[in-house]
Amino acid sequence: MVQPTVAAYTLSRLAALGIEKVFGVPGDYAFSVDDAVETVPELEWVACANELNAAYAADGYARIRGAAILSTTYGVGELSALNGVMGSRAHRLPVFHIVGMPSERIQQLGLITHHNLGDTRYDRFQEISSAACCVSAVLTPDNCIDELERVIREALRQSMPAYIVISEANGLMPVIGRPVRGQPLPRIKRQRSDPTELAAAVGAIAARIAAAQRPVATITSLTKHYGVADKAVKLVAKANIPVALTPNDKGVLDESLAQYIGLYAGAGSHPAAVRDIVENADLILDIGGVMLFELNTGLWSSVLDTSLAVCIHENRVKIGTDVYLNVAIDDVLDALARKVRKRSLPEAPEYGELELTGSADDPTCSANFYPRLQRRLKAGDTLVIETGTCMTHLNGMRLPAGVSAEGQGMWGSIGWATPAAMGVAMAKTSGNTWLVTGDGSHQLTLNEIAVMGRYGIAPRIFVLNNGLYGIEDIISERGHDYDNLAPVKYHLLPEAFGCRNWLCAKVSTVAELETVLVDIESHKGAAYVEVMIPDEESQPLPDDVIDRGYKLRTPR
Repeated sequence: MVQPTVAAYTLSRLAALGIEKVFGVPGDYAFSVDDAVETVPELEWVACANELNAAYAADGYARIRGAAILSTTYGVGELSALNGVMGSRAHRLPVFHIVGMPSERIQQLGLITHHNLGDTRYDRFQEISSAACCVSAVLTPDNCIDELERVIREALRQSMPAYIVISEANGLMPVIGRPVRGQPLPRIKRQRSDPTELAAAVGAIAARIAAAQRPVATITSLTKHYGVADKAVKLVAKANIPVALTPNDKGVLDESLAQYIGLYAGAGSHPAAVRDIVENADLILDIGGVMLFELNTGLWSSVLDTSLAVCIHENRVKIGTDVYLNVAIDDVLDALARKVRKRSLPEAPEYGELELTGSADDPTCSANFYPRLQRRLKAGDTLVIETGTCMTHLNGMRLPAGVSAEGQGMWGSIGWATPAAMGVAMAKTSGNTWLVTGDGSHQLTLNEIAVMGRYGIAPRIFVLNNGLYGIEDIISERGHDYDNLAPVKYHLLPEAFGCRNWLCAKVSTVAELETVLVDIESHKGAAYVEVMIPDEESQPLPDDVIDRGYKLRTPR
């Protein structure tokens, strides 16, 4: 039997997880990898506009499929992708970043090449790129099979990116050893539990739940990326425990769930009553590990009493000062679902559709845009939320039944959402992908629209145009020239980028907005709508609120 090359084997082994796309930019030192994509029938190359966009797109794809492949060349390519890979690490996504490196013959001869710093040190970038990942390996024909198993296991166990280096020469050589036949990601068990620790942890959690009078649960995005969100929902539904999400975890569960009460974000909770429910609970069942950063706590307006929390992480449980080790989250959730008893569900705060405002001739604004968008989302759709002012509106909006959402509030790299929406759309097998982005964020990565057109995907994109970095005005002050944007005519871009059968429009009144929303429903291709928003909306927050988030004042 002819052995596959190192590059082909690596790609085939990763494709066995259920990955069907390779996002990247070709580069000479990565040619052995790039060429191998064409020989692996399960994979399709997606030629992104640049490496950063490719990393963002892989991030979006991994959110739907559970893992993704990113391919870049050495030095300039991998460093350009680094911001996107770091975002995947912050949001716990297994993205396999494969980097093509100069041949070891070049290295051994001490030759100086391009994409380097004019010296003969060829491993200098490995330390940098590895910092964005939880595991790394330099693959050779001899170690490829064993090392790749280690890399896959660690990337899935920790649910974080992996860094794989394949030199151009080694990529063309056959692997040595017996290839491994992989399994699809849903069949892989990522962690194994110690029976004694597991029994003790489950018993302690069940006792806490049974004793609680006012319990509340939180479910984080880790559960989704770890493939156990359905188990978390099953547990809270069976126990009938009210559940809240934080902004970082928007869209993790179906928000039509009877136990769902809304968004917890300290002073920024939606509806406002959620804050009291969470902060006055006598037990917080934290499934996945809530991140208590400023956007999840209303700029640290509240500090949750973690002594009352039962925290179920991917491989450990923490209850007060007790820590249970080597307990897999899926095992914990399964055991608890068998053990808990149903309790009466307290009345939830009112939390329905946003109120429709605005008459036909009124200019478009946030108040009349978001309620109309909410009513157009349908089961199976995914809403991609860009960081910025749109995030503050969409996080608090209750999603219709069966609608999911993806955001990047923790890492918060503006521009992420446009390429990520492409990755999401390519990963989905049904339902529509909706993107809401501000014009400032969109300008950073809008060249990926051309790539969307090339591959024939059909997202529904709304660019909110107020001519400035609106979020910057909100968190500082108005009037700075550096917050003003170039006056781009966004609705003309798809045609200029060669996109075919895209419904494009610019709307500035409620009537125009409603018309285009109706037209989108019957249109078979992509939609791209520029929505004019008054810049006066972006008013600075009160000084004390801003200082709560940035803490610049001298304490008194």
